Amino acid sequence: MAPQDRMQQNRKSVVVSPSEIAYKPTLKGPSRPVFRSNAVRDMGSVLDLNPSVRSWTCGAVVLRVGRKKHAPDLQMEDMDGRLWLLDVFDRKNLPDQDAVATAASEMSCHYRSVDRAEIYEGFRLANAKDLLRYAGHVVPLGDRVRLLALVGEHGPLSFADCLRAVRETQPVAAIASLILQGYLAVELDDELIGPETMVRRISS
Repeated sequence: MAPQDRMQQNRKSVVVSPSEIAYKPTLKGPSRPVFRSNAVRDMGSVLDLNPSVRSWTCGAVVLRVGRKKHAPDLQMEDMDGRLWLLDVFDRKNLPDQDAVATAASEMSCHYRSVDRAEIYEGFRLANAKDLLRYAGHVVPLGDRVRLLALVGEHGPLSFADCLRAVRETQPVAAIASLILQGYLAVELDDELIGPETMVRRISS
């Protein structure tokens, strides 16, 4: 049986209290995710902007760890096709980590616990949230061609310079959408995205 099939067999609804429901649109995750905590929600935003992540979901796989059951916070597939189960740092009363990893490996999955710094250190989360506001924005063909041609011809340009190439829609929304779609890229970790942030084209 394939790993994905085994994961489907072990899917189970995770019950959370109303205060723990934190819906938000996602880029690579489910259309209406339910998160255990704000920290898990924020980790989802980080995964959305990670180029090595193909897709993720939350609270769907249940592991049998000894006599108990454990539902990891997130399930992720990376670009190499590997399946990961993740628990976020604020999880209480976690089972023995080695036992969880063993249970995950029996489903052909890797397991790890995500520490706080991976989510909240630096500017990646804030920039991810800013960009994800525009996840559903459609960039007209003319603006897409102009932006990609401009950056392709001149090399990396500042965000402010790129704004001037957008004529048919909202400039910030257009650039953010093309970043989310993988046509353009900016540095997410050094500082908050601003006028001087350099925008580069991603080679196809």
